[in-house]
Amino acid sequence: MTKNITIGLLAHVDAGKTTFAEQLLYHTEAIRSRGRVDHKDTFLDTHEIEKARGITVFADQAEFSYGGSHYFLLDTPGHVDFSPEMERVLQILDYAVVIVSAVEGVEGHTETVWQLLRSHCVPTFFFINKTDRTGADPLRVLNEIRQLLSSDAVMLPEAEAEAGVVGEELRSFLAERDETLFEAYLDGSLDGPAWTGALIRLVGQGRIFPCMTGSALLDEGIGSFLRNLDTLAVTEYDYRLPFAGRVYKVRYDEKGTRITYIKALQGVLKAREELTYGLEEKRISERITGIRRINGAKTAAADWGAAGELFAVTGITAAGPGEGVGELKDTVGSRLIPALRSKACFEPPVHLKEVIQAFQQLGAEDPSLNVSWDETLQELQIQVMGQIQLEVLEQVLRERFRLPVTFGDPEILYMESIESVAYGCGHFEPLGHYAEVHLKLEPGEGGSGVTVHNKCHPDHLAVGYQNQVLQVLLEKGHHGLLTGSPLTDVQITLLSGRAHNKHTSGGDFREAALRALRQGLEQAENVLLEPFYDFKIRIHADHVGKVMSDIQQASGSFAAPEINGETAILTGTVPVATFMNYPVRLASMTQGKGALSLRAGGYQTCHQTEHIISMKQYDKNADPAYQLASIFCSKGQAYPVPWDQAAGHMHVKIEY
Repeated sequence: MTKNITIGLLAHVDAGKTTFAEQLLYHTEAIRSRGRVDHKDTFLDTHEIEKARGITVFADQAEFSYGGSHYFLLDTPGHVDFSPEMERVLQILDYAVVIVSAVEGVEGHTETVWQLLRSHCVPTFFFINKTDRTGADPLRVLNEIRQLLSSDAVMLPEAEAEAGVVGEELRSFLAERDETLFEAYLDGSLDGPAWTGALIRLVGQGRIFPCMTGSALLDEGIGSFLRNLDTLAVTEYDYRLPFAGRVYKVRYDEKGTRITYIKALQGVLKAREELTYGLEEKRISERITGIRRINGAKTAAADWGAAGELFAVTGITAAGPGEGVGELKDTVGSRLIPALRSKACFEPPVHLKEVIQAFQQLGAEDPSLNVSWDETLQELQIQVMGQIQLEVLEQVLRERFRLPVTFGDPEILYMESIESVAYGCGHFEPLGHYAEVHLKLEPGEGGSGVTVHNKCHPDHLAVGYQNQVLQVLLEKGHHGLLTGSPLTDVQITLLSGRAHNKHTSGGDFREAALRALRQGLEQAENVLLEPFYDFKIRIHADHVGKVMSDIQQASGSFAAPEINGETAILTGTVPVATFMNYPVRLASMTQGKGALSLRAGGYQTCHQTEHIISMKQYDKNADPAYQLASIFCSKGQAYPVPWDQAAGHMHVKIEY
């Protein structure tokens, strides 16, 4: 039976990734002629935006067969601004191929790609490309890979690999990394095929990373790469089990139809079947109205999709990237969180409703945009990775939606959290209404967002009302009281509440829950957070002092530099606000010879809290989203009680 194998191509921009993909498709007769990026006729970069810019923006896919396997090839963006698109693909890869230039070597984004691959445990091959160019040095690049990425990278001897032979040098390399193989190596008890099996196993376990060399532009090394891939890439998918898959992409076609891309992990999904997804307590079941096979710009209808295959379906209305479907019930989140925020700018005759509808589609396709409407500022805001992404979005809005929307200058996306435990209570009882909510707020782990727990007993509050409160707390858009920035890393627990048999209705518990949250935040120790980079800087040792001084001035921190001959490596963390433009300075200082890797390092306490608070000029007492007072009723008359006095008026008495 044919093996289904999904491979992804990843690289720093301009390493030759798309040209490499063209060669794979040509060698396997999936295409009749090879396109070139500079000729704007590649099989996978089909969007006009990609042709115009000469870079991959969207993760496109193709299919080819080789040997006894059927391959699904995903060409991912190489530019850092489109890293979330690239990361979503990693969740469904069987193997990855990292393309590295034989001239430039390991670059900043290469290291980011590598760290993501290891966090997702994806078995990885390296292809050292552009060996035809002046200054190419594959052995130097191999040493860089070993020093900067993994010491378990190994060059495959071309003649041996093509013959399926594991020679003496490669056997020694494997034996050093596996105790059982080490003993077999010493006593000579393994034959050739057994060593090949061991190599396949270690590659699949992500313990060995094979390297190959060549020039994709001149079609050198591609045949050898394919033969190695055919020998070493192995997958096992079971068609007989109930269907399970993972969504890795969402797109809308020209008719506005939602298309959901799925990697089948087991079983078979047929057209017209029901597919379930969502959280356990809120499972959704929808009928698949169609199945499509996507190959470059070509789309073909299919009757089914089987284990190990990539396909797209219509009929699913809400499953997002990373979400499991069928028997798979988990969701894989993103590790790359945008650190910038920008507002959409448009003028009549463009209507807000049209813009919101367009951004709803874009937000479904790219959840990292985190599209939101700021009621106070009357602004539509998005989160982005950088300026290039904003330029591409402007072009997408013009060409796809015919909307002349521009964006304001990107600003740092600050967030807020708490550093102490606090309790909040809220009461909403205007005439004819009644709801009371009691919450506990606690600091959460970094990067956890807002998590909600329930410790309310059904005897105190009916389950239906509890669910209403939990739904309100799970909504996006809660923000802190220092600058009105999004709230994160907070655990909220529903402790208790009370309803009225006759008067509780509609959104009463929404009002009470938001008042309880506001009161809890008022009593907590609030903290402003800002995004940080994890950086790695590789420079000549002569520049260490200048760079260390720059990092200190940027309010960053670093470990002791690692000096290896004339090369120094600095690692540490630094605020995005003070370092986002540093690549330009480093390039100038080092005449382009310094290498800088910046990776989203999460959020830490803001280094200039008072300045940011003053700059934002947020007035928590004028925020319509958070009401100051709880509402009580006495003798048929409603009256407000300020948050700092409300606890004494509550009807449910809790000892905190």
